Amino acid sequence: MRRSLIPAGALVAALAGSLLLAPAASASGKPKGDNGTVKIHDSKTGEELRKNEPKVCSFYIDAFGFDAGQKVNWHIEAWANNEQDKGTTVKTGLITLDADGHERTTDMTLPNGQYKLFWNFEGENGRAKHKVFKTDCPPAETPGTETPGTETPGTETPGTETPGTETPETPGTETPGSSESPSATAPGKPGDTTGGTDGNLAETGSSAPVGIMAAFAVALAGAGAFLVTRRRKVQQH
Repeated sequence: MRRSLIPAGALVAALAGSLLLAPAASASGKPKGDNGTVKIHDSKTGEELRKNEPKVCSFYIDAFGFDAGQKVNWHIEAWANNEQDKGTTVKTGLITLDADGHERTTDMTLPNGQYKLFWNFEGENGRAKHKVFKTDCPPAETPGTETPGTETPGTETPGTETPGTETPETPGTETPGSSESPSATAPGKPGDTTGGTDGNLAETGSSAPVGIMAAFAVALAGAGAFLVTRRRKVQQH
């Protein structure tokens, strides 16, 4: 019985030892490519940070923990909420990782929408590594679409009624006393009936001696007639 138990015990010990040594052997070898991870980073995020940013504008792809010098083929497909059909490849690239199994792509942009990254490399197990992310960039303002000062200086210039549009009445256009000119009040020459609109004064002054003389002549004529009549009466007696 002892002889049969010794070989069995030795076999169990050997199996236990092999199980203990297996992890140590695995740890000393190269890491498998599937141990790495890939992230979507905003362009302003440092590539040393191992965080994923699912909502970006300008972005890059950052890889960590893959095999040294590993070559990776990647592509991005339209996924939802964009003008492309789902599954349409919109970007592709090839990247070779450094000695630490790390590398990043250049910065890139895509129209706003949802996309999916596929990360393929030699030695991968099962499906490719992938990341779903969304691009959301503010609308670009085209220079000149809404320029400051839409009412540019001069569109409505100060003094739209420019001086002179209603010209002032210049001296002489309506002379003082135009309704009654000075010549109308100026006295005329003696006997000049055309001198002035108020000519009756001149005529009155010239006709006064004539009236007196006429009255005097009538009186003389009457006196003469009286004397002639009286003389005739005296002679008859």
